[in-house]
Amino acid sequence: MVMSKITLFPAVILLFLLPCSRVHARKHKLEIKNDSRRYFSISTFGFYRSGYLDVDVTKFKIDPKNADKEFGFILEKIISPYTEYRTEKCELQNFRPNDTLIQHVFFIFDLKNNQVYLNCSNDMAYLHVLKGKEKLGQFKNVEHLPKLKDSNLFSHVQRRKKREETVAPSGMGDSTSTTTKLPEEELPNQKCNDVRINMTKEGDYYKFKFVVYVAKEKEEGLYNLNFHNCMNYDPTGKPSTIDMYLEIEEKNPDDNYLSAGEMPLPALYFMLALLFFLSACFWFFLLKKSKDPVFKIHYLMGVLVVIKSFSLLFHGVNYHYIQTQGVHMEAWAVMYYIMHLLKGALLFTVLALIGSGWAFIKHVLSSKERKIFMIIIPLQIVANVATIIVEETDEASQEHAAWVQRLFVLDLLCCGAILLPVVWSIRHLQEASQTDGKAAINLRKLKLFRHFYIMIVCYIYFTRIIVYLLKMTVPFQYEWLDDMFREMATYVFFVMTGYKFRPATNNPYFRVYDEDEEMDEVLTTTGLTEGITHVNQHSSKKASMEVEVFEDEEEVNLLHTQESSHALD
Repeated sequence: MVMSKITLFPAVILLFLLPCSRVHARKHKLEIKNDSRRYFSISTFGFYRSGYLDVDVTKFKIDPKNADKEFGFILEKIISPYTEYRTEKCELQNFRPNDTLIQHVFFIFDLKNNQVYLNCSNDMAYLHVLKGKEKLGQFKNVEHLPKLKDSNLFSHVQRRKKREETVAPSGMGDSTSTTTKLPEEELPNQKCNDVRINMTKEGDYYKFKFVVYVAKEKEEGLYNLNFHNCMNYDPTGKPSTIDMYLEIEEKNPDDNYLSAGEMPLPALYFMLALLFFLSACFWFFLLKKSKDPVFKIHYLMGVLVVIKSFSLLFHGVNYHYIQTQGVHMEAWAVMYYIMHLLKGALLFTVLALIGSGWAFIKHVLSSKERKIFMIIIPLQIVANVATIIVEETDEASQEHAAWVQRLFVLDLLCCGAILLPVVWSIRHLQEASQTDGKAAINLRKLKLFRHFYIMIVCYIYFTRIIVYLLKMTVPFQYEWLDDMFREMATYVFFVMTGYKFRPATNNPYFRVYDEDEEMDEVLTTTGLTEGITHVNQHSSKKASMEVEVFEDEEEVNLLHTQESSHALD
């Protein structure tokens, strides 16, 4: 009951926080006030051909004294979201037209002339930068990408195939005529460096907008949009602050608001939710049919898998609404975050209970173990709340970077703390195997605990490090593999834990030995006592009594013999 109150408390707080969120999924509405950072990331998105980035800056304000300084956006085409190349001087003053690692488009603000002019890398010389979303109409007769009619997982894994180019038959002027499909050579061309975007000024605020259209296949990739304030790179100068309000819309073909690497996620989460739910049903079926002892923690393990399945289900629904509408539905988001909080707290609680041996070999937790629970559960709740804050705050906000660092530290602390009960149990079994005369039993349990310890370490290592390295190396359209491998590793970990700690008579963790069997195990399975056999204590007592009786009878016979000899004399 106490645990449920603890885990539901942040969820109740979340209900009040979500309506105040500033993030609207792939339709960002970002408000920045008195920001003095040198640069900050605004958005990262993977574009397929025919995708576009729409940026509408409705308010931009600086001190009029700094109007001659350099401010602007940098749109980078990067290999990985973790790729970061920064110098000690402002990036807007470090243009690299032939950089092979990162390709740039600089949007430099010319506040005196009320213009934004562009500097583009050589490989992006023909990137289509338009002055407004209405300009996309010039591409309406060009089909650049085949329709992705179904959004299942496998349709996005395969390489997109080009359709044959067909031209509408001449003389057909009706509305049913085939749309003209032009080759890339006939696309509207422009020089990226020749684009000038006009600003309008209303009071102290500047206003402008632009659209980046990915028209060619070679322009597909992962794009990162940053803002740079060159004035704040001078350590001797006074920091310059800016105010800005902008709206961003990122879109892929077929009205898909998900990044290229996120498109398969809704289907993936739905399939994983079904897998976890069926596994939970099978686990409860085994518990019901089991003729061996079933403990409360077995049912707790099943409840954990059910909560995990609902968490994945709501996560998939949340991504589905982002995919189709560009924003998530707050009701589904709240349900997902509640399940996420419960799952996180219950997962570490179950692992700590198993590691401490509660309900299996003892029914009372030691004072050290109770302290660990009082540390792990609040840490895990705070870590999950940090995850929610990171997801709900915009990438450009100052709180985002701070909470990302806190989340990393809290996650490491939770992973370290969860290993302590297992280590204590291993140490206790090592000492008991040498002192209490039950070496074979304790050695078996010790082996099982060591396996469980290795499983937890491998699970933490894979989901925190290997998956991170995988995300850094895979192409931008396969970023969904990060989530798939993490969830599959979790599923394998759940299955192995359930198998090792299942209710079973032959499981050394649950097996109850009688006194004679324990002594037989100890005397016949340890190397020091090899060859020694156990003699039944009851038999030895009976034999000793028979010997005593036999000795008494001999003494009586001897007395009778002596008395007879005296009588004859």
